[in-house]
Amino acid sequence: MNERSLIKLTMKENFLNRLPAFLFLLLFLSSAQVTAQTCPADAPALTPATLQEEWAVEWWMPRHEAKLEEEGREDAKLLFIGNSITHGWEDSGKEVWNEYYAPYGGYNIGFGGDRTENVLWRFQNGELDEIDPELAILMIGTNNTGHRQDPPECTARGIEMILDELKQRLPDTEVLMLAIFPRESSPDGELRQLNSQINERIAQFADGERVHFLNINDTFLDDNGVLSEEIMPDLLHPNEYGYQLWAEAMQPIIDELLKN
Repeated sequence: MNERSLIKLTMKENFLNRLPAFLFLLLFLSSAQVTAQTCPADAPALTPATLQEEWAVEWWMPRHEAKLEEEGREDAKLLFIGNSITHGWEDSGKEVWNEYYAPYGGYNIGFGGDRTENVLWRFQNGELDEIDPELAILMIGTNNTGHRQDPPECTARGIEMILDELKQRLPDTEVLMLAIFPRESSPDGELRQLNSQINERIAQFADGERVHFLNINDTFLDDNGVLSEEIMPDLLHPNEYGYQLWAEAMQPIIDELLKN
């Protein structure tokens, strides 16, 4: 074999040896591009907006304005952020709230129907102004799933933006980010699965120092992963018993975080 042939053979062997890594890189870049394409920068979940559903128009903005003036908000130690499930602490969960959170001066800015973009709008329009809670408890995203079936990447990115806003506006407040609660009876339900995919992503946002992640979803499920109407009658919103289970499951970590 002459020198030129030997050089060609060596170059071919080097290329073949590097081919698996090259193919892996192409696959990785392709996967990243697909992920980016599923959640464009102008996705609704990432674009701050008021809630415009017809059933919410009459009360949503008045609730926002009332929350800006709510007595005791400046002294609240606990801040609750979310959608109708959090809003429900003022209704089905009221007795449990009075037992567990009223002593802290809890401030509840849960709004029925809200998705990630609505929370972002409220943050940017005064709801975090002039308050300094020790701990914020955040759960949001099931309406991104149920209303539009947003890609889990978009809902997770919207939640990440909410965390960024909290860091900017309440830098001394720790955040307890809850996994989105289960919905639908069966663990195989499409919307339940979407929420699970979001939870897998947002768990990675916790740093164990300022942002903490807690998944108490098993509290509401039987051994087969079935959600009972005895806890969430519409298989989405807790009743008083559901709120009791929620409070009991969450209290140990609240106690721990408020000690720090």
